[in-house]
Amino acid sequence: MNITTTYMGLELKNPLIVSSSRLTGEIKSIRQCIEAGAGAIVLKSLFEEQIRLDAESKIRNAKDSDIYFWFPEAKEHVVGLSVEASLDNYLDFVGSVKNESDIPVISSINCITHEGWPDFAAAIQQAGADALELNIAIFPFNDLQSSSGIEEKYVEIVKEVKKHVTIPVSVKLGYYFTNLYAMAEKLVKNGVDGLVLFNRYFRPDINTDTMEVITDNYLSSPLEATVPMRWIALMSGRKLDVDLVASTGVHDYRGVVKQILAGARAVQLCSTLYLNGIEVIPTIEAGLKRWMEDNHFESLDDFRGISLEKQTTDASFERVQYMKRDYE
Repeated sequence: MNITTTYMGLELKNPLIVSSSRLTGEIKSIRQCIEAGAGAIVLKSLFEEQIRLDAESKIRNAKDSDIYFWFPEAKEHVVGLSVEASLDNYLDFVGSVKNESDIPVISSINCITHEGWPDFAAAIQQAGADALELNIAIFPFNDLQSSSGIEEKYVEIVKEVKKHVTIPVSVKLGYYFTNLYAMAEKLVKNGVDGLVLFNRYFRPDINTDTMEVITDNYLSSPLEATVPMRWIALMSGRKLDVDLVASTGVHDYRGVVKQILAGARAVQLCSTLYLNGIEVIPTIEAGLKRWMEDNHFESLDDFRGISLEKQTTDASFERVQYMKRDYE
């Protein structure tokens, strides 16, 4: 039985990719993921904004009172040095992981400056990463920015990064787009090799006792997997020339099977690793193999996208409202 797959030209021994998270930010837990049988890992994202905020905080809290009389240019220079130091640390981390790993290592970046995206990308390629995931997150809540302007920012980021690297590049997308398929098509036309559906953004809640904003739902539920499943099915059904990976809500082998049936090349695991431990990876792999055996499939390609073949049209995935629902 063959459960190997390819993603952006990378050979994966199975379709189980460990998503970018705190687990992939430390060598120890990365080693555990590799030993558990992960097909690939996405390193914890390098956030340019966080680096800059940390540097600015250090400047504000400095004991030397003279710092408050610095010229803005001097402060920006110090912030720039801090960014370089943090990037160097991350590059060392990438190199260390590559030395430990016999599976593909994908780096992840999120930048806030125009030059940050290509500069970080080029440095990460030099450090030895096998591929790069662009964690682009532009929240559509700005009355000075049109929807087309936001889309163009995504495209420009991809264009700049692709000018500076030769390794495969994916984009981890959210679903806040007027026409998600058209957005995906633009990215593919500009060189994106993979699309990860979807980025699970910060989800605030409100504590009714303290009346404060809290973060209480940072782990996904299996119910959320239907959103990426729908869009993977629609995009693969229209033969979009890009590798599609499902992210958010995949917790067990059935979740993996569903996404591959919809057309996914692989899936990303995150919340289930926190809820059930890293040891759930071999459990999911075993369940996948058992399901394939029960259904007489020899490889993932044998059933990838097969759910679409059983539909005369893709109307089931395009439907947005119920016409009728029986609860009996």
